[in-house]
Amino acid sequence: MQQQEILEPERTETDAGLTGAIDRILDKGLVINADIIVSVAGTELLGIKIRAALASFATAAQYGLQFPSGTNIETQAWKEAMVEKEECPQCDKRVFVEELLNKKCPWCGWISAKARGGIKV
Repeated sequence: MQQQEILEPERTETDAGLTGAIDRILDKGLVINADIIVSVAGTELLGIKIRAALASFATAAQYGLQFPSGTNIETQAWKEAMVEKEECPQCDKRVFVEELLNKKCPWCGWISAKARGGIKV
């Protein structure tokens, strides 16, 4: 018989607690779609459709979410969201493309081949 190895999920410091959960939700976004129907004897009496999204400005800009009219979206966070970012291949954090390609990832220290001098552009 072969002994099976049990794999446990690895947690990093950023995964710990409520702040890690909120960071992940704002980074990836959360969408809630719900249809609630109240009916009696096959007759629909009440129908409610709920559509809600929770995301950071960066995530909202990436997926093209629309904001209600009158919302002031010209904030610093919105301007930063409009700058081109890309996910680091090592830690999956969103980093400015220029910084990721020409320097290194500020989160994990990953260095691209171009930054190492391996690729000439």
